[in-house]
Amino acid sequence: MELKTSDGWSDSTRVEPTPGLDHLDEATRAELDRSVILTTLDALMDQGRARSFWPVTMGLACCAIEMMACGGARFDLARFGYEVFRPSPRHSDLMIVAGTVTKRLAPVVKRVYEQMPEPKYVIAMGNCAISGGPFAGSYAVADGCDWMIPVDVYLPGCPPRPEALLDACLKLRERVLDEKAAKEER
Repeated sequence: MELKTSDGWSDSTRVEPTPGLDHLDEATRAELDRSVILTTLDALMDQGRARSFWPVTMGLACCAIEMMACGGARFDLARFGYEVFRPSPRHSDLMIVAGTVTKRLAPVVKRVYEQMPEPKYVIAMGNCAISGGPFAGSYAVADGCDWMIPVDVYLPGCPPRPEALLDACLKLRERVLDEKAAKEER
């Protein structure tokens, strides 16, 4: 049986029949299987973490405009649990690096990342954040941000559309739900 969340999205959590109920009649067992869910605390924390990201903005260039559009009513990131963009990294668990990272700004990006509490995640939004974009090889532009901070989701485009950022956020949600695999990749 596959669970449906309150917002109608299918959840990847599988519900198995409750063990140790062999002595009960079939109707009681079916009712318990529908109303009782057994899980671990880690799985419960991953479910909560995957649905309540608090992003900090690193809007560095053009991609920041598309990121701001995602927070508006038309795209509404809040319906997926990405509530309000936070101005402080100490209150955030997701950094969206949107735009060109210059070599002079690189220590600031790294410091903001280090100030975020664990667990923390990063989305590199746009070609400039991924590889330097059209400015790659310039004396002042860093070739992406993944050489200074670990990136969880790469979002290509110049600039990527708001729908693509929504998709990247949902990919990050899937990754958090499978946290064990994500830790092995890092």
